[in-house]
Amino acid sequence: MNKEKKMTEPTAQAAADETRVSGEPFTRAGLAVLRAIARLPYQAVRRIGEAVGTLAWLLAASRRRITLINLRLCFPDWSEAQRRRVAHAHFRYFMRSFFERFIFWQATPERIRALCRLEGLEHFEAHRGRPMILLAPHFVGIDAGGMRFQLELPLASMYGAQKSRALTEAMTRGRMRFNGARMLLRTEGLRPAIKVLRDGVPFYFLPDMDLGARDALFVPFFGVPAATVTSMARLARLTGSVVVPCVTSMNDDGYVVRFYPAWEDFPGDDLHEATRRMNAFIEERVREMPAQYLWSHKRFKTRPPGEPDFYSRDGDRR
Repeated sequence: MNKEKKMTEPTAQAAADETRVSGEPFTRAGLAVLRAIARLPYQAVRRIGEAVGTLAWLLAASRRRITLINLRLCFPDWSEAQRRRVAHAHFRYFMRSFFERFIFWQATPERIRALCRLEGLEHFEAHRGRPMILLAPHFVGIDAGGMRFQLELPLASMYGAQKSRALTEAMTRGRMRFNGARMLLRTEGLRPAIKVLRDGVPFYFLPDMDLGARDALFVPFFGVPAATVTSMARLARLTGSVVVPCVTSMNDDGYVVRFYPAWEDFPGDDLHEATRRMNAFIEERVREMPAQYLWSHKRFKTRPPGEPDFYSRDGDRR
């Protein structure tokens, strides 16, 4: 039995690897098409992205279901019609941002500056030279914001490797175009982030995804316990970093990166309260532009012991 298992597992892994390799030419062809579209006038790229977003809303049933479940959990007082309007708009924003990130990954600095403006930069300048964490929640314009600020000074951020090697290469190469920007692999933990912060490089940090129970606390997000990583508070404590929130929004003409005042007395002594403070700030920004938050992610996948899975068919609240 053990011998059979030892033979089967490598075979299954080899088959998975072969599937990924065989799909790479199609991925590279798709990337070439996306790069070509990105060279079109901006409004044309925008309309293509929005049209594909509507198509995804109609066809991507699983992601549509996740998005609606998240909105029901976070906005129980909304009507179902309002949730569906916001969810549809979210798909349009999401796919538009996906097409437009290829502009930011290949366009000239002049085009990038024209498409994305910075506001509230004085909140960053007030702490320039100190170790600094830029809290960048998962609004769909997040890539554009990071690329725009990267034109001004060196920046570091984290990324997760994709299943496709070609997509991972395109993503990391695109995000490291200017000023010696650094991309840190998420699986390497916090040690590389500590180093870049101590080197004086601002860290563009995206800590609001459900990455499992490890190094996380269950902290309310719109009143629902959500597994929330404590890494921002721990990084701030270890490095003496100041936290400056940085939120990117989309409009009809491009993007706006807005910096907020640095948080005082953060993280303090209470890790739970520091993490709750982060979620509360994100909630405020979500209420300002609800369709632009990443609702298609399973934000409440990890549950406290004994709680049901919101995303299982048994837990479906439709």
